[in-house]
Amino acid sequence: MDSETILVVDDNKEIVYSISELLKYEGYRTVAAYDGMQALDALEQHKIDLILLDVMMPRLNGLSALMKLRENYRIPVIILSAKTEESDKVSGLILGADDYVEKPYNPAELIARVKAHLRRYHAWGGEAPKADADRIVNGGLVLDKKQRIVIVEGEEVRLTATEYKILELLMEHPGQVFSAEQIYENVWQETAEYTVENTVMVHIRHIREKIEIDTKKPRYVKVVWGIGYKMEKYD
Repeated sequence: MDSETILVVDDNKEIVYSISELLKYEGYRTVAAYDGMQALDALEQHKIDLILLDVMMPRLNGLSALMKLRENYRIPVIILSAKTEESDKVSGLILGADDYVEKPYNPAELIARVKAHLRRYHAWGGEAPKADADRIVNGGLVLDKKQRIVIVEGEEVRLTATEYKILELLMEHPGQVFSAEQIYENVWQETAEYTVENTVMVHIRHIREKIEIDTKKPRYVKVVWGIGYKMEKYD
C-alpha cells in the first residue's frame, strides 16, 4: 500500500518542518501549506489522506478553510492550535473537524491521533460510520448491539460483559450524568450499597484504557466530579 499523505497547514514554517519530519519518520508523506488558501490549492493538486490544520493564519484562517474544504472533502481534519478556549474547540468540531490537539503538542499523542483517524477513515471506506437501530455511533466510537462488539477508530476492542453493559448505558444516553449507584443498579441489576462506588470506578478505568487514546485526557467517558460519569457527545 502506498504511503498515506498528510497535509500540514501552519503559518509557522518551523512548526510545519518539525511536524513533517515527525510524520516522515513514521512513514507518511507530507505536503506543506502556510495558510488556508494554500491548503485548498494543495487539496486539488495532491491526494491527501488527512489534514493537520492550524487556526490562526493569514489570508484564510483555519476555520474558514475548514468550512470550504468540507464542501467537497470528507477526509479527517485534526485542528492543531495554541488557542485553548473551549469555544474555539467547539467551533472547530461544529464546522467539521474530527479532532482538536492543543499546542504545545505531545509528539506521541499527535502520532497516535493521526494513526487512529486514518485507521477509522479507511476502515469505513472513506465514510463516517452511520447509526441505525443496532448500532450506536459517537465520534470514532461504535457500539454494535447485534454483534455485541465495540469498535474504536476502526478497530475492534475487547470488553468484558460488564464493561460492555456500562458503555452501552452511557452511549445510549450521551450527555446524561449517571451516579455510580445508578450505573450499578442498571448494569448489575441489584440494589446499590455504599461500597459500589469503587467497583464502578474500576470498571470505568478499564473501559477508558480500552477506548481512549489518552486516558489522562479522555474524550468519551468523562468524570463529573462529585456526581458521576457521562458519555461526551460527538457528531
